[in-house]
Amino acid sequence: MVSSSGPRRTLKIVTGVSGSAKVYAAALDSSRSTLAHAVEVAKLAEANGFDALFAADLLSFGAQGAIGAQEPLIFLAALSAVTERVGLIATVTTTFHHPYNLARLFGTLDHVSNGRAAWNAVTSSVGEENYGGEDLPSPERRYARATESIEVVNALFDSWESGALTLSAAGEAVLDARAVRPIEYAGQFFTVRGPLNIPPLPQRRPVQFQAGQSEGGVELGARHAEVVFTSLPTLEDAVSYAKRIRSRAAELGRPDGLPLVFSSLHATYGATEAEARRLARERDDATDFESGRRRLEDMLGGGVDLSDLPLDKPIPEQLLPDVRSVNRRRGRVEIFSEFARSGKTLRELIVAAKDTGHWAAAGTPEQIADEIEKRYTAGVLDLIGLGGLDDPRIRDFLLNGVLPELRRRGIVDDGPEGGTFRERLELPPLPAASR
Repeated sequence: MVSSSGPRRTLKIVTGVSGSAKVYAAALDSSRSTLAHAVEVAKLAEANGFDALFAADLLSFGAQGAIGAQEPLIFLAALSAVTERVGLIATVTTTFHHPYNLARLFGTLDHVSNGRAAWNAVTSSVGEENYGGEDLPSPERRYARATESIEVVNALFDSWESGALTLSAAGEAVLDARAVRPIEYAGQFFTVRGPLNIPPLPQRRPVQFQAGQSEGGVELGARHAEVVFTSLPTLEDAVSYAKRIRSRAAELGRPDGLPLVFSSLHATYGATEAEARRLARERDDATDFESGRRRLEDMLGGGVDLSDLPLDKPIPEQLLPDVRSVNRRRGRVEIFSEFARSGKTLRELIVAAKDTGHWAAAGTPEQIADEIEKRYTAGVLDLIGLGGLDDPRIRDFLLNGVLPELRRRGIVDDGPEGGTFRERLELPPLPAASR
């Protein structure tokens, strides 16, 4: 058990809104907006008590088998106008963005959404060819830059003191410029004088998410993240990871229970256990093993050639990479190297790679709720990503099966009624701004 002391937060429910094939299909229809599909999902999510919408991102064509994704900040800013309560989590890289721009962009999203913005900070493993560089910086350099980026952004958000803006008798804003101070940041990557040139945010800072499970990712998450987005395929993985990152966070003086853990569940639903198993088996049987080899090669860092290996034998140990030599997605490499060393065949690994290292389960709504409850009770699941609202069959199992069952068990509540996203997550107070 790694749960923190005090009453447990209820489990928060998140769903994705970008990257769907339906978004791309809309791009071929001049009568429709590519936002239309996401609007439908967003409204369904809010009406059914979901806590947040999540927008992923990719920075190059064809990366990891996907076309790409709409730019998350613009996408979620548009969705903020058709929602009132759900949080808005945008994935934006620190590798190719300047922190002053990030502060202005996320600050504006927090304003236009009335305090519902969250930043999922990532270090990119693709896209360097589009940002003026021939080689992707090393993971160590990417995480060092990410650390500075978050430090600069937070300092900018804190550059306005309380009371810097007041209302006059006529209802107009009055600025006390003495209470808005430069940050004078000078680091290895950035020199930023500041202050931020937009008013103080409704949340003071957007909620800080972070994705990354390598050594550098754990250090960054322990130091700065309020929520970590994870790929934890088993309960044992989740317990080990939560202990590791929260122990390091405690050493750094962070509040008890931080960071919260956010995992995505890839669920296969059935009205009966037999139906769920059949559907999972059919999904596995439909695997394209040639493209699957390439996906698995990517999960192993991109430097492994699996093209001539037999499907029904394990990958030879000598072909597995030294994770320290890998320049891309070391967390995924660790997951799939461990799978390979456990004796899984190449066929089994290719099937597992369809979920890219994420948690997967098959069963009835009650059985899926059981799996969720195990992680929640163990204190290693604070937010869960559940997709499929755009699929009528999955939506029925989710909205009329899994969520009511979780609510019956007291794990999930009825959803947000108001307030900021930070308040919804019941996060501890932000540290005092340094001056």
